[in-house]
Amino acid sequence: MSQDGTSTDETTYRAGFACLVGRPNAGKSTLTNALVGDKVAITSSKPQTTRHTIRGIVSRPGSQLILVDTPGLHKPRTLLGERLNDLVRETLLEVDVIGFCLPADQRIGPGDSYIAAELVELQRAKRVPVVAIATKSDRVDRQRLAEHLIAVDQLGDWAAIVPCSAVAGDQVEEVLALLSDRLPPAPAPLYPEDVLTDEPAETMIAELVREAALEGVRDELPHSLAVVVEEMVPRADRPEDDPMTDVRVNVFVERPSQKAIIIGRGGSRLREVGTTAREGIERVLGHRVYLDLHVKVAKDWQRDPKQLQRLGF
Repeated sequence: MSQDGTSTDETTYRAGFACLVGRPNAGKSTLTNALVGDKVAITSSKPQTTRHTIRGIVSRPGSQLILVDTPGLHKPRTLLGERLNDLVRETLLEVDVIGFCLPADQRIGPGDSYIAAELVELQRAKRVPVVAIATKSDRVDRQRLAEHLIAVDQLGDWAAIVPCSAVAGDQVEEVLALLSDRLPPAPAPLYPEDVLTDEPAETMIAELVREAALEGVRDELPHSLAVVVEEMVPRADRPEDDPMTDVRVNVFVERPSQKAIIIGRGGSRLREVGTTAREGIERVLGHRVYLDLHVKVAKDWQRDPKQLQRLGF
C-alpha cells in the first residue's frame, strides 16, 4: 500500500461506489468533504442536515472512489423521516463498500446498534464489505478512543476498524485506502478525473443556503427547513470576463414563528444567511452572484405528501 492510499498493484485499477452511513450527526458529511478535499456535502452542528445523496469523487492513480453521503438513519416521526430512511436503504443496496461512522465522543447507543444490525444483515445477503470508522477521534483521549474501538468491534464482524478525525485530518488517507481497496476492478474511471461531484449546481446552491440558514438557530428548525432554487439566470449585458448570475431562492418553513427566526430582527439574520451562502455559491459557480432570498411558510410540509413532492422529497 502506498502512502497516498492507492493500491501498489498497478495492474488492477479499481472504481466504484462507497456509502457513509451512521446515525444523525455522526460526521459523515465532514468526512466526505475531507476525503474529496473540497466542500461537496453541507455540514452543520445540527443533526439531519443532509437531504440529498451527494456524490463526492476521489480520483487517484490506481482508483476512483465515488462517495455517496446519506441522511442519518433514525427512528422516523414524520413522512419526511420515513422517506429519508428509505433513501438510505436504497443506497445501501447499490454500493460496493460501506463506511459505518460511529463518533468517538459519544457512547454506542441504540441508534448505532440498530444500524449495525441492518448492516450485518446486508453483509450476509449481499456480501458488501463494511468498514467501521470511529469519527471525531480528536475529541477524546487515547483511553476513551481505545474503549470506543472495542465497543465498535463488538457490534459486528467488520472488514476493518479505523479511527479518524476529518477536522484534524488524522487518518483520512487510511480511511480512503480501506474503502478504495475494497472496490471492484474497473477498466477505467467512472467519471472524469477532474470532477469532484455529479450534483447539479441548483442542488449545491440549495444545500449551501440551507447550511447557512441552520447555523445558530434552535434545534427544532433543521427538521422544518427546505430550500428550493426557483431561478438561475445569467445577468444580461455583463462582460465575458466578469459574468454574474441572478439566483432566486425560496426558504420554506412550517410556521410563522420559524420564519421570524430565519429573518431576524429587521432582516438582520437573513442578510447574514445571504452573505454566507453567496460566498459558497460564488465558489461553486466560479463568478459573482446576486442572491435573492425569500422565506415562505408551507404549513406542516413534512407530513404532506403533495408538499413533500413539490419541495423535492
